[in-house]
Amino acid sequence: MQSRGMTSRSDVTDPTPVVHILHDNAEWLPPLVAALDAAGVPHREHLLDGYAFDLSAAPPAGVFWSRLSGSAHTRGRSTAKEVARATLRWAERHGRRTINGSGVVELEVSKVAQYLALAQAGFDVPATTAVFGTDDLKARAREQTLPFITKHNQGGKGLGVRRFDDLASFDAYVDGPDFEVPIDGITLLQEFLEAEEPFNTRVEFVGGRFVYAVRVDTSAGSFELCPADACVVPDGADPATFAPFAVRASVTAEHPLVRRLEAFVAEQGIEVAGIEFIETADGRSVPYDVNTNTNYNPDVERASSVSAAATLAAWLGRVLADEA
Repeated sequence: MQSRGMTSRSDVTDPTPVVHILHDNAEWLPPLVAALDAAGVPHREHLLDGYAFDLSAAPPAGVFWSRLSGSAHTRGRSTAKEVARATLRWAERHGRRTINGSGVVELEVSKVAQYLALAQAGFDVPATTAVFGTDDLKARAREQTLPFITKHNQGGKGLGVRRFDDLASFDAYVDGPDFEVPIDGITLLQEFLEAEEPFNTRVEFVGGRFVYAVRVDTSAGSFELCPADACVVPDGADPATFAPFAVRASVTAEHPLVRRLEAFVAEQGIEVAGIEFIETADGRSVPYDVNTNTNYNPDVERASSVSAAATLAAWLGRVLADEA
């Protein structure tokens, strides 16, 4: 059942606990909603936009699950980040159970926060410079080793990600009409990681536990690698042959990096995530993206012996039952 928000009195007084899905993109929900329905888990959708709540009133009964995306502003939800922060803090203040709560929101919307947290936990992270505004961009670029890439601090779906092999082309980009202005004003200059083979790996966690690993083919050179069924086939590609996502069976729960990532998500309070890492040509294993709004690729779901969507629905059901 979808809701525009939490403005009606029935929302507040209804004693029936449900999973409240806080989201900014309805196109990503159908597979998850289908799994929840199949598992018999009651739920309501709340678009992170255009609603109100009384701070002193108790939130509706149930569990609040944040599916805020760092790229919400690209879909006309420029205030989704602030709405999610406020709603989750309201829910937490009144003792409601949250999943990927207010602290995790900060990781979703800031790669600076992600890299600092990963580095503090002892992971090898990409060498990165955060540049605020554009005045200092060219000067800071001259401190980088070529080639390097740019990306947005608050991003997702490859926002602002470009490779530069020389400073002249970078200067032209900064001064030209194609420069992508970050929503928060922070551009990252980051070392280019050369993969040993043309793929990276995305590790899915539900309830803080490993579900499966996905091999993401990067041979086409794209930085936009959204796994959701709503965006896996780019314009002009043949859906019959374009299949960049596959189960990576060699990466299991016992993989050393996976075990460290499980400890990391537990420490950070992240319960649902897809964390991406790359194995470089010089022998490094580098986590570079923490997705707390994760989507499951339909081809991987069909091929895997374990469904992440079904695992998630069952886990949400247990969390809701514990709260009830």
